[in-house]
Amino acid sequence: MSFENLGLSQPVLQALEQKNYTVATPIQTQAIPLVLAGRDLLGIAQTGTGKTAAFMLPSIDRLREADRQTPFKSARMLVLAPTRELAGQIAKSAEDYGGFTGLKVDVVVGGTSVGRDRNKLHRGTDILVATPGRLLDLVDQKAFRLDGIEILVLDEADQMLDLGFIHALRKLVALMPKERQTLLFSATMPGSIKDLSKQYLTNPAHVSVAPAATTAERVEQFVTLVSQSEKQALLELMLKQRYPQTEGMDRVLIFTRTKHGADRVVKKLAQASIQSDAIHGNKSQPQRERALANFKSGRVKILVATDIAARGIDIPGVSHVINFELPNVAEQYVHRIGRTARAGADGIALTLCAEDERAYLRDIQKLTGVTCTRLPLPDNFRAFIEDAPIVRPKGNPGQVQNAPRQKVQPKPIGDRRNDRGPRQDQRQGERTGERQGDRAGKPAGGGQNRRRRFGKGPGGGGNGGGNFQRRSRG
Repeated sequence: MSFENLGLSQPVLQALEQKNYTVATPIQTQAIPLVLAGRDLLGIAQTGTGKTAAFMLPSIDRLREADRQTPFKSARMLVLAPTRELAGQIAKSAEDYGGFTGLKVDVVVGGTSVGRDRNKLHRGTDILVATPGRLLDLVDQKAFRLDGIEILVLDEADQMLDLGFIHALRKLVALMPKERQTLLFSATMPGSIKDLSKQYLTNPAHVSVAPAATTAERVEQFVTLVSQSEKQALLELMLKQRYPQTEGMDRVLIFTRTKHGADRVVKKLAQASIQSDAIHGNKSQPQRERALANFKSGRVKILVATDIAARGIDIPGVSHVINFELPNVAEQYVHRIGRTARAGADGIALTLCAEDERAYLRDIQKLTGVTCTRLPLPDNFRAFIEDAPIVRPKGNPGQVQNAPRQKVQPKPIGDRRNDRGPRQDQRQGERTGERQGDRAGKPAGGGQNRRRRFGKGPGGGGNGGGNFQRRSRG
């Protein structure tokens, strides 16, 4: 259906035309009229089907028609997202869709300057996209109020309402007006989380364009059974396109279960002369933004990530998703492989399954109702592992390696006071030799210095000697 038939205003339609969006997706066709009517909404759709536009387009029209003044230290519309990357993407979409309406859009996430966020929100904003942790910090510091919220959106609602966010959500929602519109969108909605969401919605309309936890139809799914110790070697074969279903790799997204696992994969790929970047929670915000920018621009073709990047991040042109480690939560698998086959394109998902991960694989296939096609190990896989060098040289291929420098063992702390360097040691030796030579050419009585200090002779004659003897007796 065309966007013109959904009741959107002319400024919004003009922004969509500028982005060459003409036909609405199924979730947008069902959700936009309900949101325009002011209904609370619970929407479930496959990832990559346009959930952001489904709630942002009608909400912009409602804010524009209400034409209320921007509240001081508050916002009219609040969108809460589980990750910084998703929050930034939603804010960018809001700026694009509302470019002809004059609405102000801001985003606050963790990992950035709190003082800058306070100054940004001092005069208020129309649309605020935030992560729960940073928003709660600003509320506790009296830098932001929630009494001006007209529309509340929880994107990726299953994770937002999970135990890790429920306490922050309860504190934030308690400070919002009772009379508001609340929208929840996600690709998955487990039954227990759905029951928990009832306390945030009032007589909600339910929209579902696909069964919960249904994977994208255009994603071909394959699995290879391999031992944990051999996964890295098989991954290198895949990235070198020496394995089935790896032809035409353009951008590859590799998922690990842990942050340290992601860093380990990047390090091992670098030793095999394969360039890649990592993105996970331990990376700073600038590092994460730089890694995503390099991946989107094609400067880096391989991105290794934890599930932080599986939540709604729109990365165009991802041809392959590789599950280096299976997620221990089956719903995360749907979000992972949803990074490919976006906007009508095709995609391939490859999974490396170890012996201790087969239970996770069974849970995933039971949840999605899809049995992954099994791929055997290549015929030359064992030979490839045996011939692979245990230690690979660092640096670029063909680069001349310098001889390793010998490490200088530090001296004990007690000896460092005498460590003056070679030149000072030489000077010290010269001074010592001069003093020894002077002593060799002078009488045993002590020379002039001794006579000046203690008198003319050992008998104590003269003023110096007499004084010394009297002082000694006293």
